[in-house]
Amino acid sequence: MSDKKYSNKLINETSPYLLQHAHNPVDWYPWGQEAFGKAKNEDKPIFLSIGYSTCHWCHVMAHESFEDEEAAKVLNDGFICVKVDREERPDIDEVYMNVCQAMTGSGGWPLTIFMTADKKPFFAGTYFPKNTAFGRTGLIELLNNISAIWKTDKHSLTQNSDKIQELLTQTEKTEQKTFDTEEIIKKGFAHLSGLYEKKYGGFSYSPKFPMPHYLLFLLKYWKAYNSGEALYMAQETLKHMYRGGIFDHVGYGFSRYSTDNKWLVPHFEKMLYDNAGLLLAYSECYAVSGNPDFRDIIIKICTYVLRDMQSPEGAFYSAEDADSDGEEGKFYVFDYAELKGMLSKEDIEYLAENYGLTENGNFEDKNILNKIGSSIKDSAAGDAVIKKLYDIRQKRIRPFKDTKISASWNGLMIQALARAGVVLKEKKYIQSAEKAADFIIDNMTDNNGLYGIYKDGKKSSGGFLADYANMANALIAVYQATFHGKYLKAASNIAKNMIVSFWDEKEKRFYMSKKNEQELFMRPKDEYDGAMPSGNACAVMCLVTLANLTGDENFRQTADSAMGAFLPKVNSAPGAYVHLLSAFIIKSRPHRQIIIAADKKDEKAREVHRNILSRFLPFSTVIFYDKSTESKSLFPELSEYNTDSPFAGYVCENFACKKPVFSYKDLLRELDIYTFN
Repeated sequence: MSDKKYSNKLINETSPYLLQHAHNPVDWYPWGQEAFGKAKNEDKPIFLSIGYSTCHWCHVMAHESFEDEEAAKVLNDGFICVKVDREERPDIDEVYMNVCQAMTGSGGWPLTIFMTADKKPFFAGTYFPKNTAFGRTGLIELLNNISAIWKTDKHSLTQNSDKIQELLTQTEKTEQKTFDTEEIIKKGFAHLSGLYEKKYGGFSYSPKFPMPHYLLFLLKYWKAYNSGEALYMAQETLKHMYRGGIFDHVGYGFSRYSTDNKWLVPHFEKMLYDNAGLLLAYSECYAVSGNPDFRDIIIKICTYVLRDMQSPEGAFYSAEDADSDGEEGKFYVFDYAELKGMLSKEDIEYLAENYGLTENGNFEDKNILNKIGSSIKDSAAGDAVIKKLYDIRQKRIRPFKDTKISASWNGLMIQALARAGVVLKEKKYIQSAEKAADFIIDNMTDNNGLYGIYKDGKKSSGGFLADYANMANALIAVYQATFHGKYLKAASNIAKNMIVSFWDEKEKRFYMSKKNEQELFMRPKDEYDGAMPSGNACAVMCLVTLANLTGDENFRQTADSAMGAFLPKVNSAPGAYVHLLSAFIIKSRPHRQIIIAADKKDEKAREVHRNILSRFLPFSTVIFYDKSTESKSLFPELSEYNTDSPFAGYVCENFACKKPVFSYKDLLRELDIYTFN
């Protein structure tokens, strides 16, 4: 960052990413009418730069160009410059990333867009170096060329803009065809099986992204079709990811992705959503297998998240940077000579044997600790060595932490923590999930709905589809973990608001932004899975779960309509809709409802309930019905479940109910669960 001799219009923003650029010599504006009005009045094109606070190449371009007075002068003279935090405005990012991919065939961040004052893009790219070199166009040359064309032949640029808009906003033709959902599900599995990398797991060679929603789909596929291959792919991928350097073996937590096929060399930034998705995947794999290695990994992820990513108020921060002290990964790697002077000979030998420590290193002459080729299990002595490394590392300059609170990402982490607490029967994880949920409810919701971002006491943007869907799923998970009906009520209210605000009755799907908040030239849809599952898939999953819990037919019909509308797309490109395929599996299996009718004070009944919930039962809905006024309002269809027995268990499956049972053991026996774990 510059020496603060400059300040621009970003100085009053709350986004950590925008504040990183508030003292650039570039005359940045936040997204808003002031910038677009100025561009129109001065007849200048817009230079739009989109990034996020922990993006390595965003930092590189900022240092090379946005902190450079020469480049800043060219930008200020010829353009109105607008900065956007993609995590604060995912709708803007979604629209212009589609533009970049349509124009160049690829995308990424930093995202660079040239557009007119009415927001129509005419040129797109990602990172540009300051000066042209090695066949890559430099930013200054590009700026000068576009500025010259704007002054002499603006029509050619705006004509290109019109063509882009026409391409991106043309109405899709719906296929008039009947689809077999079962075949599409199997097609999706075949797609993942074809991508699977057999040696180290994962679904690409390099780079490798965690893609936890792939693993969650595979677990459901295993359960539905008794597919040993699906279970093997999920478990092996999780084992190899943990062994690699993508997992921080000293401070715990996962980095964003690996640059190689072994999961060894990560891109060192840590994102809340990756750790949330992986925490959920490890928790479900533990529920399936009981593998103690997975239990240990769950505990380590939770340790990292609760120690380093939870705010004092309970919500979770967004990310930690890859860079510290100007170097990528500097905080995380170890120099052999440095450690040799600080640790005993026995400690060095232990790290060499178990964590790949060598004199030459494995990353720029330094060491990324890893367990590739070693066992997952650690010893008490090994834990003591790792603690020494942690203490050594704590004295270093830490990477920047993005402390904004995202409703969407908090939703993912709250859901994962609640599930981890249920599966491990660990109250502190459930309590942390509950505390975060309460923070979101108290600080990020009001009569206008759910807000997407919270920072320094301010709600800075309205919520998008993923905020609503992920928070609804989170609140369902907290309800299931705590029995507190207020969370199920809150989840239902958010889901109802989501349908009102985002549902498109004509297209039978959800849009990313609210109906009356159209400020872009196209309305983004958030349909495709990326590093995170799509907003539409999360919304459908939420509605399916709520329909099964509450019996609300509007939830059920909306979910069914959306899945039906997506069938042609999922059939043609199943790899882009894997999380939606998980919802398809749930809908395609016979649904089982398990109801425990007992007093909430009956600790044995609650233990039975916890025991059932801790299992991997994706096609079952488990309800604890205590006959209270609250229970009757939450589950009106259960009003007849008023037996005189202090405990009753009801199991209904495939539209047929079995006789009630009146003992704890009989219910567990009915479900083929014979022990308390």
